Amino acid sequence: MRVLIAEDHPVNQLVVRRLLERRGHSVTVVSDGLAALSALETSAFDLVLMDIQMPMMDGLQTTRAIRLREATSGGRIPIIAVTAHGMRGDEDTLLEAGFDAYVAKPVSDERLFEAIRRFTSRDRSRRLPFLGSTRHPMEK
Repeated sequence: MRVLIAEDHPVNQLVVRRLLERRGHSVTVVSDGLAALSALETSAFDLVLMDIQMPMMDGLQTTRAIRLREATSGGRIPIIAVTAHGMRGDEDTLLEAGFDAYVAKPVSDERLFEAIRRFTSRDRSRRLPFLGSTRHPMEK
């Protein structure tokens, strides 16, 4: 699978890249949302892993821009948010922006690959799963 990682932190870039490459995936890493949009214009990807907080253009803005482009060009690439945040209300914000799932940092291979399996299959639910280390952050 061809995966685009949009992440500004070098350590997070390295960790996620290694997890994916160990499983045989082809990985491209960019450091901000503008670079992600550019990469999507020039190369084909099967999946995007998107940090939320990045310089130049954050993950929410970038995902909205991708979904707007898709509305005119067709298709839909799965986009998984990779975030340190898990606050009440995040689920609605991420769904509105067009994310398919989100994974909590620090990223573990189990949570990452569960999201990839779930949202690259043909049977995708519109419900946004939180794949964190403990309970769903929206639970009381």
